[in-house]
Amino acid sequence: MSDVRTTSRHQAGLTALYLGIFATVWFSVPAAEQPLRALLVVGSLAALLTAVAGGVLAAHTRGAGGAVRDRATDRRYLLIVVAEFAAAGLGAAVLAAAGWSGYIPVLVCAVVGLHFFPLAPLLRDPLLRPLGVALCVVAAVGLGVALASAVSAGLVVGTGAGLLLLGYAVQALVRTHRSG
Repeated sequence: MSDVRTTSRHQAGLTALYLGIFATVWFSVPAAEQPLRALLVVGSLAALLTAVAGGVLAAHTRGAGGAVRDRATDRRYLLIVVAEFAAAGLGAAVLAAAGWSGYIPVLVCAVVGLHFFPLAPLLRDPLLRPLGVALCVVAAVGLGVALASAVSAGLVVGTGAGLLLLGYAVQALVRTHRSG
């Protein structure tokens, strides 16, 4: 197997692992009644299985291609993720202090969506940009629905973000399987 293909498969495994875990988290955000609650649990289980499959793929391909880690890329990745967590954490604290904690999922989803834009070139995955746009749209829709109705922002955003992240994680595995 070529080094590029092994590196690509390893990256796809990591993508499925991380996004599967975060999809599981998003599916746990909304407080929902049955039957939606059961569907969220099914989504969460599917996301966990996807994360496990990604972890197995990543472990299986680790070091197989002989790829050398790039410390500069690792630092930029870490900086982006730290900035994402800082923005989400500080924003959540401000919203909670203002008594608007119901809008925290909207803020976090928007921040998560935005963080995919600098990650796309860094991870050499241009499809992260449409994912980022879609997550920002979900955040905006969640905000709009919460302001215009009795439906919570967390229900809209948690379900939407969970589905998007799970879908992306699954497509990363499928795309790798088709190319392998």
